Amino acid sequence: MGQRTPLYDLHLALSAKLVDFGGWDMPLHYGSQVEEHHQVRRDCGVFDVSHMTVIDLDGADAQSFLQHLLANDVARLGAPGKALYSAMLNETGGVVDDLIAYLTEQGYRLVVNAATRDKDMAWLNARARGFSVRLRERPELAMLAVQGPQARRKVAELVNAARSELISQLKPFEGRSEGDWFIARTGYTGEDGVEIVLPAEQAPAFFNDLVGAGISPIGLGARDTLRLEAGMNLYGQDMDEQHSPLTSNMAWSIAWEPGEREFIGRRALEQEYAGGAAMKLVGLVLEERGVLRAHQVVRIAGVGEGEITSGSFSPTLSKSIALARVPRATADRAEVEIRGKWYPVRVVKPTFVRHGKTLI
Repeated sequence: MGQRTPLYDLHLALSAKLVDFGGWDMPLHYGSQVEEHHQVRRDCGVFDVSHMTVIDLDGADAQSFLQHLLANDVARLGAPGKALYSAMLNETGGVVDDLIAYLTEQGYRLVVNAATRDKDMAWLNARARGFSVRLRERPELAMLAVQGPQARRKVAELVNAARSELISQLKPFEGRSEGDWFIARTGYTGEDGVEIVLPAEQAPAFFNDLVGAGISPIGLGARDTLRLEAGMNLYGQDMDEQHSPLTSNMAWSIAWEPGEREFIGRRALEQEYAGGAAMKLVGLVLEERGVLRAHQVVRIAGVGEGEITSGSFSPTLSKSIALARVPRATADRAEVEIRGKWYPVRVVKPTFVRHGKTLI
């Protein structure tokens, strides 16, 4: 038996198929993964993401600590409410984890992955030594994500006037407190929506309100196909401690300036960048019948080989798609080995669908 979120009993009542995810018993789907995927793209749905790790950070050295810890620069967050995406790197430039950092009135709020919770807390606490900073994990909080083109409108109709007003005012990658709720305009699907952090004891009632208003519950299966279509990395597959942001389509999240900011892994990244990273993360589209899966070999004529990191059937495109790490010289065509046979694939930018629009 794994760890359970405050919504576990509701998942059972909704006939969810439960699976282990990073030590948590989580819903894979509630009947049809494909229908749940389409529901988010066309309307909206609600995800239980209470397994994610919320960490609040404050103290006199909070900013300088995060400037040392993260590849992105929290000094870019000009006012409370702003958020940014970043990686925590090891000394060789590998990705320890990816996260979202919010600047709050009290300090900073970090949201990191569930499967890396223990590793991340140990990493943070070890590197906080010597800094005047306080780290507080917040296990008493739950987290819901409502995603889709109608998400903000439908949630705003179910909450009080102050929260409704906040939802209407939030810009992408902003998050603010209203009472004991924290509402952010972020997500992991390529669609608009909100992520709501709230006291765990309030989560079941609000989840019921959402479902009662016709907002479908969505499981991890659709969450994975949605994020893959959006070209969003999954930690442990598309990035890990052996691969840097430069080979994981995350170069945009590195803040190189100011040049004197010494963040962990900077020197290794500078050396890799100067030498030209040997690999890159690309998108693949299989034009024939078949399914692309992680760890399948990618072959590029005259260039070399790579490997699929994430792959699945895309419900939106009705094709199999993948993210793959391939040699830097890879152009627009490659082949993938599926059950002993080689199939041609198209190499594209690693974003397939965003805001309901096909980009390939």
